[in-house]
Amino acid sequence: MTRKQKRALSLAAILAVVGAAGGLVLTALSDSVAYFASPTDILSHQPGSGQRLRLGGIVEAGSVARADGAPVRFRVTDTVESVEVTYAGLLPDLFREGQGVVAEGTVGADHVFRADTVLAKHDETYMPKEVVDDMKRRGIWKEGEVMAGANAPTAPNGAGM
Repeated sequence: MTRKQKRALSLAAILAVVGAAGGLVLTALSDSVAYFASPTDILSHQPGSGQRLRLGGIVEAGSVARADGAPVRFRVTDTVESVEVTYAGLLPDLFREGQGVVAEGTVGADHVFRADTVLAKHDETYMPKEVVDDMKRRGIWKEGEVMAGANAPTAPNGAGM
């Protein structure tokens, strides 16, 4: 073999090893990836059993139900559709009705979202980017607030979402 052929063979071997390592990393990470979905997305395109999702939207007014020893139940809405969520754990201090929320978990066969993580907004203007983009696409988001509509929740003290 000539020097040029040895160099080409070494380069090909290195690229094959790097490609195989990259493939293994992507395969390992694919189980832990959570795709963003709005309530409308979940109801219109039923996700596969066990598929991890991030559900984003607004906690529907009057939907939070807490019982001793039972998971907290509440509904998340995008002002078009809403999805029931159950969560067994401590909710963030800023979690309340009419506020933005992102829940991570899976959808069961009964169409109830079982969250294992719940994130609440952290200041007066926070709304997850994916939720804002989805609401803008539907024409129900005006910068800093959800536009009034039949299903649109209102923020306390008139503040924007």
